[in-house]
Amino acid sequence: MDKNSRIVVVGLGYVGLPLAVAIARTYPVIGFDIDCERVAELERGEDRTREVEPDRLKVSTLVYAADTDDIRGADIYIVTVPTPVGANNQPDLGAVRGASKMVGEVMSKGAIVVYESTVYPGVTEDVCGPILAEASGLKCGEEFFLGYSPERINPGDQEHTVDKITKVVAGQTPAVAETLCEMYGAVTSGGVFPAANIKTAEAAKVIENAQRDINIAFVNEVTTIFHKMGISIHDVLEAAGTKWNFLNFRPGLVGGHCIGVDPFYLAHAAVAVGHHPEIVLAGRRINDAMGPYVADCIASAVGQQGKGAGARVLILGMAFKENVPDLRNSRVIDIINALIGCGFRVDVHDAFADAAEAKHEYNVDLMETLDGASGYDCVVGTVSHDVYANYGAADFARLAADDGVIADVKGMWRDLELPAGYRRWQL
Repeated sequence: MDKNSRIVVVGLGYVGLPLAVAIARTYPVIGFDIDCERVAELERGEDRTREVEPDRLKVSTLVYAADTDDIRGADIYIVTVPTPVGANNQPDLGAVRGASKMVGEVMSKGAIVVYESTVYPGVTEDVCGPILAEASGLKCGEEFFLGYSPERINPGDQEHTVDKITKVVAGQTPAVAETLCEMYGAVTSGGVFPAANIKTAEAAKVIENAQRDINIAFVNEVTTIFHKMGISIHDVLEAAGTKWNFLNFRPGLVGGHCIGVDPFYLAHAAVAVGHHPEIVLAGRRINDAMGPYVADCIASAVGQQGKGAGARVLILGMAFKENVPDLRNSRVIDIINALIGCGFRVDVHDAFADAAEAKHEYNVDLMETLDGASGYDCVVGTVSHDVYANYGAADFARLAADDGVIADVKGMWRDLELPAGYRRWQL
């Protein structure tokens, strides 16, 4: 592959930006996003996702663009736009379709269009290919070509970054696959795995997260069972974990851009071929029920302290996982809404999340600071940001009323001795 090949990464979010920066170490890369504010932010060397450090942005040769005229005639386009689900949990391919139309309008003969977005098998060739062909006037498989290399970004994970993981790669033809293996091979020290074909690569991606969702669902279900027996799931997992082949999954809320979404893509594909997916959807039901279950338990604990409607509750953490600002598909909102439904007055703080995004996505007003916060009837630890996990007895004495409930959803305060008078709740 020519080192002067022009590459365009479409979408500069959690997936696209780290990828673009990594590829730009070897090839000329333009990072494109339709959000002009996002592009301006990156040009200033700032990344709100915190996936790429300011120093790396400043030294990168990556060029940014928000105008489609700037990305005409590239050799390779890599599409990294979101693939969420709609209100009925059906795949929402709107962003992928839109990106495909846009790329089709600017690409030239011979271009390769690679998709990294999570989709069900067949989307790249049966949905995106025809859109590209119509928009470009070119023939798919002869005048332009398709590829697929599923993203494996884990927000906040500095160990499994795009330049260290194994990249699964598939091309419409052997020559395309070889070109993409060379490009991605120059990016990551983890090597590349050439999949048998594009549909196989799509299928591999969609089961990676569905498998994890099902495993967490099992732990969440036994958590509920043991909780009703008065047995701590954390104690159970510590004991069971001494067996060499026991899988280390932990209970909790399942949100984010992948695990809580991808199983629905697999389920959609299953139904399309006449199969009803039982385990896949059962896992989703169990995990989606975890937030309301936790909220019911917390409400009961508060009630046992003689408090009811009007009780003040402080939620610590809104992001979908620890130490990142990522609010996508956060299931903390299920706990918030359920507690509000019980008549509680709920305040929410997050040490990382953007307040404007929380308001826009969930209509939640994040507290700017915990300075002066006190007297809460219940303090709920929903996300184990380090700043919360490191809380001590003095922090709870400051935040909670003397007879307050300390609800530990993540098990991050299990070993902490609470001040006298407080009621502890945990899974």
